[in-house]
Amino acid sequence: MTAHDGRTGRVAESLSRAGVPADRITGWAPLAGGTYNDLYGVELVDGVRLVLKVPPSPDLPRLTYERELLRGEAQFYASAAVAGVPAPRVLHSEPDEAGPGSPFLLMTHCPGTPWALGAGAPAGAERDRLRSRLGALVARSHTVPGPGFGYPSGSTGPLTDRWATAFAAMTDAVLADAELHRPWLPRDVPSIRAALAAAAPALDEVRTPALVHFDLWPGNVLLDGAEGEREISALIDGERMVWGDPLADFASLSLFDTAAERDAAFLAGYGAGGGRTDFDATALRRIALYRCYLYLIMLVEVAPRGSDADRRRWVREFVGPRLEAALTALL
Repeated sequence: MTAHDGRTGRVAESLSRAGVPADRITGWAPLAGGTYNDLYGVELVDGVRLVLKVPPSPDLPRLTYERELLRGEAQFYASAAVAGVPAPRVLHSEPDEAGPGSPFLLMTHCPGTPWALGAGAPAGAERDRLRSRLGALVARSHTVPGPGFGYPSGSTGPLTDRWATAFAAMTDAVLADAELHRPWLPRDVPSIRAALAAAAPALDEVRTPALVHFDLWPGNVLLDGAEGEREISALIDGERMVWGDPLADFASLSLFDTAAERDAAFLAGYGAGGGRTDFDATALRRIALYRCYLYLIMLVEVAPRGSDADRRRWVREFVGPRLEAALTALL
């Protein structure tokens, strides 16, 4: 399980700084699934498995909010532990991109595989049971209050006492990224900005910052066990967490499944965990705003990442109509 390439020195240095001596390591190898940071599985002599996450060079093109994502991920896992939500446990964290060495995050390995899409995906009673369980875990995570609204890294601005202010900074940042990188969008940036601003008063009723994962698509939900009897073993990849409105999690939760606000199984678990399950016009407008933000990220990020033609085509065909629908829902 050992990779021999230019990454060896970076992995070895990170593990050494984390206090893992070389004689305890039996091997390591890249892990698939990361879309921004690099992931490595590490095996120790006693059979313990760890996961090392290392971001790309800060000199490479990226979106504004992606600065020091590891800071948010460490915060999500620490908060998940407080809430009793299964997630990796951070063993060592050095997220500072301005620090003396390359930033990294070392965490425990969680059993299981990502919630599959298509063939092998949970269906019927198993799907409903798991979606209900997911709802309960998400509700539990939303009980963790934050110190202010916004990203822990301050990438789009310092934490603030108003969610509307923080969210405006977040959307302004991704729209500025769009103007810089010029990806395909279904509408021009000024019209998107105007639509978001017109719906912004719906955010004023959010008064308490809560822990929001904001990337809870099935790939970040691990399942473990035999088919038909699977359980959720962990929520992973919390790097895009934000202190914000709990309803913001409904955007990614709906990415490849029934809209969370209309999913009876999810809402059963979410409501049992204390989450909101009634959605008036203002709440639905807020969810639409969060979908707009998520879809903008997905459409804009392909440019600085240099995504290939197939990826760009998929994003345009899958995300473009969804962004258009979310913008229309703001009216």
